Amino acid sequence: MIPGSFDYHRPKSVAEATGLVARYGDTARVIAGGHSLIPMMKLRMTDLDHLVDLQDIGELRGISVNGQSVEIGAMTTQHELIASEVLTEVAPIITEAALQIADPQVRYMGTIGGNVANGDPGNDMPGLMQCLDATYTLSGPDGTRDVKARDFYEAAYFTAREEEEILTKIYFQANGAGYAYEKQKRKIGDYATAASAVLIAKEGDVCSFASIAMTNLADTPIYADAASSELVGSGLDQAAIDAAVAAAIDAIDPAEDNRGPIEFKKHVAGVILRRAIERAISRA
Repeated sequence: MIPGSFDYHRPKSVAEATGLVARYGDTARVIAGGHSLIPMMKLRMTDLDHLVDLQDIGELRGISVNGQSVEIGAMTTQHELIASEVLTEVAPIITEAALQIADPQVRYMGTIGGNVANGDPGNDMPGLMQCLDATYTLSGPDGTRDVKARDFYEAAYFTAREEEEILTKIYFQANGAGYAYEKQKRKIGDYATAASAVLIAKEGDVCSFASIAMTNLADTPIYADAASSELVGSGLDQAAIDAAVAAAIDAIDPAEDNRGPIEFKKHVAGVILRRAIERAISRA
């Protein structure tokens, strides 16, 4: 189908973009890479009079690494994440996850900001950002504010972002932990049936830090705090891994769809999480 008619805006600054969104209210939509919004427009599932394209706002692009502090502009593409040697050095889990998103065509246009901002439970980056304990910066007519990724997602497609706000950057502290991003999907380009991001650090033979998040297994990404706690202080033996997997399965709430029934998704989630934990341990 063909989208309905709309006015197209291409602002040069965040201030200009937020001004346009504030002026036109709920008749305006912001577009980043367009992979979520354009299909909705073509299907006439979203009604808008004004499209605000962020492509020309240079301040929304780029990756900055200062020691272990990482800051990523919202309009940075998945391909740019993959190509960044400095990001891969300090936060290789982002590279590993980005390489599993869709296909090269999508990754050249799709942005990290678009991936995390719209609250799609099938997107890969929201759960990963929760695993990394990342923070989002939101800009609006009243200034900027920061929201933790773990507090951002409220329900499918509902987030803490206000209608007049634009997500402008993501930042977090890398910690050098062992990492893994595991994903099971039916075919290239599909959303995950189940995916998991895991970070693990050790002191000697004892787990000193663990962080686990699950993707597309509820109407929001799941930060599995109880699962992480099962690993911390353990020797990362089979009993501890079993307990972490069981805690994560208790935390998820998958729905039956064309990727399978609920029990199948829980089984896949357990397999994927166990693989991710074991691989993160091998890298810790």
